[in-house]
Amino acid sequence: MHRRILIIDDRDDLATALEEVLTGMGHSVALLETRNDAPNLAGLERFDLVITDLDVEASQIQTLNGGKESHDPASEHIKAFKVSAANFRCDKFDETELKEIVATVLDHKIRHVDNADGVQDLHEHIEFEVPSALSLMHIVLEYLMKRVEKLGVVKSEQSNLFVALDEAFVNAVKHGNKFDVSKLVRITADVSKLEARFTIEDQGEGFDVNAIPDPLDPENLFKTSGRGVLFIYNIMDEVKYNERGNRLTMIKKRTDHEPVA
Repeated sequence: MHRRILIIDDRDDLATALEEVLTGMGHSVALLETRNDAPNLAGLERFDLVITDLDVEASQIQTLNGGKESHDPASEHIKAFKVSAANFRCDKFDETELKEIVATVLDHKIRHVDNADGVQDLHEHIEFEVPSALSLMHIVLEYLMKRVEKLGVVKSEQSNLFVALDEAFVNAVKHGNKFDVSKLVRITADVSKLEARFTIEDQGEGFDVNAIPDPLDPENLFKTSGRGVLFIYNIMDEVKYNERGNRLTMIKKRTDHEPVA
């Protein structure tokens, strides 16, 4: 299906290369250099996918963290990357189609933008807004793991971070949105050399985390309910649900004890 895609890239790190590939896939692509240009482009809601790759001022870290102070105040270089399918038309939804587009975007981001230069001073703010499809969650998970490893927060062979994120993503799609592709899963990751902060929010009714049967209780030995939440609490350094129970915030701190320059 023909899709309309908007790319906002202030340094053209990604835009030109992606435009050529996505156009070759049969989609129409519009390019903007700054977010300030967006209001002048009528009908933003007509775009099925909006991709932004921007440099952000250090003073905006607190805003990106939802009002919380940065845990890496020395970081001055912030890259804000977002893939939003909030307006993706889900009539006759083809999960494979969107998966192919998102995979293409992330592949180009890794190969053309996410290089090792200056990585120690980088703070990344990454956002995804995607329909409730598990294959999309897997692509997002793989990308986030690569970014966290690149910045040195974890080493894949020594960390179960993948397990915790996978449990959180599956819970949002399966239990939160109940596989309803008209509902979005919003994933935010703030990654620096000191820690990775993840927020996963679904559009479901939420739940009371305290009402989950204790998986360590012998009476619940053969029940699968609650095990995923237990994994998350055991793997992450900080875990917090909002009052409604549809937004989960998790923090993983740098795992090694080497001094950070």
